[in-house]
Amino acid sequence: MALKLSIVIPLYNEEGNLEKLHQQLTAVLDSLNLSYEIIFIDDGSTDKSLAVLEKIYQQKASQPIKIIQLTKNFGKASALSAGFAESEGEIIITMDADLQDDPLEIPKLLAKIDEGYDLVSGWRQERQDSFKKTWPSKIFNKAVAIFSGLEMHDFNCGLKAYQKIALSQVNIYGGLYRFLPVFIHHQGFRVGEVAVEHHHRFSGKSKYGGKRLWQGMLDFLTVILLTNYFTRPIHFFGGLGLLAFFAGFLIDFYLAILRIFTGSIQGHNPLLMLGTLLIIVGVQLLSLGLIGEMMVGFFQQKNKGYLIRKIWK
Repeated sequence: MALKLSIVIPLYNEEGNLEKLHQQLTAVLDSLNLSYEIIFIDDGSTDKSLAVLEKIYQQKASQPIKIIQLTKNFGKASALSAGFAESEGEIIITMDADLQDDPLEIPKLLAKIDEGYDLVSGWRQERQDSFKKTWPSKIFNKAVAIFSGLEMHDFNCGLKAYQKIALSQVNIYGGLYRFLPVFIHHQGFRVGEVAVEHHHRFSGKSKYGGKRLWQGMLDFLTVILLTNYFTRPIHFFGGLGLLAFFAGFLIDFYLAILRIFTGSIQGHNPLLMLGTLLIIVGVQLLSLGLIGEMMVGFFQQKNKGYLIRKIWK
């Protein structure tokens, strides 16, 4: 019988939360009567988190618990990737280790998955965080929803449920884990959202602050390129290149006409420099787009270009 659920929990310095989290989580999972595994990923903790995990593992040897220890703090994206690679469940559920995500909400996510969704994200309608965390999040979520075309209220909620196939070709790094719904939506999968309860942090300190807004916006530029222009970079760089080239051409053409009919372009030297610069930048962007096309062509030769939902053996 195939394993039904994999619970993936990345963590960094959460020693005060882990035992209580494990107790709450197993109580909910046991009540579901589904096969499951719990995967803890220790992302280079410097406190006693690993020791606490080892204690839980030894005491609950009969339960399906995995512990992944990374050599240092690589970041949440890497920790999630490690957990996804080790997961065996048909459905993968992610949650944070700070006890702000409520395990009691898991059945709600699973019910939404049963409706045919490939990813279901939690929506923290009433966030129990400080203002310096909530206001950047609201701006971030609104901007991503507008520019991605995916109507969601809370992209960065750690509590999510995935059909495993939806993660099969997603490569996340840096801060791109925040945009998993965007990547998965772009691949043609169904993405949904359900309201979930959010709690105050039980123990420890938050690892994030207001600066994530600016980091997130920069990461989102990467997402736009990867989702909309990854297989056709010439459309992005070439479009900008042509715009710059023709703007520069029109400026220089105007100056050439002015020189022919007036005999001088005195006082227009800055405009001449601008036009020449735009032409050079345009050519460079076009060249960058062509190089990108060659790289994509090479990449496509190394990949099938399709997804397999299921294999019977």
